[in-house]
Amino acid sequence: MINEEEIIKAISNGNKKAFALLYQHFSINVYNTALSYTKNIEEAEEITQDVFVKVHKYAASFKGNAKLSTWVYRITVNTSLNYLKKKKKFTLFKNSLSSKAAVDFEHPGVLLENKENAVALYKVMDCLPANQKTAFILSYIDQLPRQEVADIMKTSLKSVESLLQRAKKNMRIELEKMYPNRRKSKK
Repeated sequence: MINEEEIIKAISNGNKKAFALLYQHFSINVYNTALSYTKNIEEAEEITQDVFVKVHKYAASFKGNAKLSTWVYRITVNTSLNYLKKKKKFTLFKNSLSSKAAVDFEHPGVLLENKENAVALYKVMDCLPANQKTAFILSYIDQLPRQEVADIMKTSLKSVESLLQRAKKNMRIELEKMYPNRRKSKK
């Protein structure tokens, strides 16, 4: 366990070992969250790098009003969403890909027997509004406590629960469109 106050102060003072410790502690979570948004290894690595550049740059501005992990996740979510917005604008400008491109990646947290389901899940996640997608990723993929998700998203616990319910409903609708005979055959 790292002492959040001490590590941020050390990073603010230019301590490279403290920054390396922070990176070691959070990098896998940052990468996995970014990967959940981008579904592309190189893009997730780029976002991870951007997140830690921002963490280093803004360490002195961290007030300690939230947990350090909440602050790092908030930077990760915002960096991921901004990256996707820029990518979408570029894609639309180039008119080379649709916003619902095929999902062709393997998330490191997905078990082999669940790969097919994961591909469908990540594909329908792209249909969600950003706030529902964020709540879903942080809650179900990153498995963060709901209160921490609320803190990261700067909203209430009740709002997170509502976002998750709407996300599941919207994803169910999209999955039924993708697999129209699947639900009917189980009756």
